[in-house]
Amino acid sequence: MTAPSALPAPHDTPLDLGGRTALVTGAAGGIGRACALRLAAAGAKVRAVDRDAAGLEALAAAAADLGGAVEPHVLDLTDLDAAESAAAGTDVLVNNAGLQLVRPIEEFPPDVFHTVLTVMLEAPFRLIRGALPHMYGQGWGRVVNISSVHGLRASAYKSAYVTAKHGLEGLSKTTALEGASHGVTSNCVNPGYVRTALVEKQIADQARAHGIPEERVVAEVLLQDSAVKRLIEPEEVAQAVAYLCGPQASFVTGTSLVLDGGWTAH
Repeated sequence: MTAPSALPAPHDTPLDLGGRTALVTGAAGGIGRACALRLAAAGAKVRAVDRDAAGLEALAAAAADLGGAVEPHVLDLTDLDAAESAAAGTDVLVNNAGLQLVRPIEEFPPDVFHTVLTVMLEAPFRLIRGALPHMYGQGWGRVVNISSVHGLRASAYKSAYVTAKHGLEGLSKTTALEGASHGVTSNCVNPGYVRTALVEKQIADQARAHGIPEERVVAEVLLQDSAVKRLIEPEEVAQAVAYLCGPQASFVTGTSLVLDGGWTAH
């Protein structure tokens, strides 16, 4: 029986990503911004990818105040070849970018459905494809996919989003199985509703779809199935991402780290 590999005691292991390059998509705001700042604070050189140039500039300034290094990359993830190229040479990949539209299936625009799946499922595949050769070559890599409770549960009126997140779960598990022998882990982080612009923008759509006033949406729709009656903060999600990049999580792969306030306990 071989001896287990020696790991530092947990209290001796702050996250140290010095010398590592991380790529975070959707980095200009919300979860992506929090993840970029957290990884930069741990010493990583962060490639921050987003379409929002102004948001990326603000992120880079905030990271500089922390002593971190963030390189803004303005990129539309529907350009799949560019996405794959951007991931070359990365040690940590955080697939976070997403978009949302709340509509019944019979009213859901097919072009939007296509765009959602392109950005939230096909682009992550291309980014992983671009990142793995470098990760395999050095025998270490971390793929963290920001999924959702909607990667594990469905909600009405979110056909594209739910489909994309369920697909991302499968992609993440396949990446884990293929990457294990190369020192690469792949996991999903599954938050409930996070205090982001993406959530705020869907309140009007939710009110219309459910036929209730906007002021009732958070309590009666967003948090209806959550035992903890609050939105989760982006920084809490970023801490989960950081954990999956640390040495204590080297045996964690192919799974989903659920931060849903008890939603899936039902």
